Amino acid sequence: MLIKNIENKIKLALFVALGSFVTSIIIVIIVSVSSYSQVAKARESIYILDNNVPILAKQTNMQMNRPAEYRAHVDLFHSIFFSLTPDDKYIEYQMKRAMYLIDESGALQYNNLKEKGFFNSILSSSSVLTLQTDSIQLDMVNKRFIYYGKQTIDRRSSTVTRSLITTGSLKDIPRSDNNPHGVLITNWKTLENKDLSNVQKNQF
Repeated sequence: MLIKNIENKIKLALFVALGSFVTSIIIVIIVSVSSYSQVAKARESIYILDNNVPILAKQTNMQMNRPAEYRAHVDLFHSIFFSLTPDDKYIEYQMKRAMYLIDESGALQYNNLKEKGFFNSILSSSSVLTLQTDSIQLDMVNKRFIYYGKQTIDRRSSTVTRSLITTGSLKDIPRSDNNPHGVLITNWKTLENKDLSNVQKNQF
């Protein structure tokens, strides 16, 4: 009888010890997860000094803003590449800015336009090119876009409106002064670029 009582006490002690050990592990896991969550939230809090007075500001999640940044990047590139004036220095400056936002596919299209005399025609006809963005469709899963816009070519003799539809892929890269969105357009190509209207101007 004494032996059975000792065995039961040993089993009870073992059970209590194992239960305490498992409970301790569960508590450690809960505390660790809770601490990590609090640290993550704390990192999203930024204090800005305004005349030595700290003001709390919230840091937004980059991934939440990524679609908006992708659209802004695509819009910026097309605006730079297709909005031009009859100034060779300005055209060169715009193309240099645009090349920071795109891979070699942009340089290839630039060289093709240059070989076809597109930029020389802008200078000779004193054309002013402006671009209006209609919409930008994003495929966030495959990181692809389709750009829809209208380009206006204002010449001395006429005003031409052309449709512009392009497509390409998007690649995340480190941000820089020349590429503030941290995005690189890749495999860029034009799907459509045709005249919608051609209005002649009165010549006096």
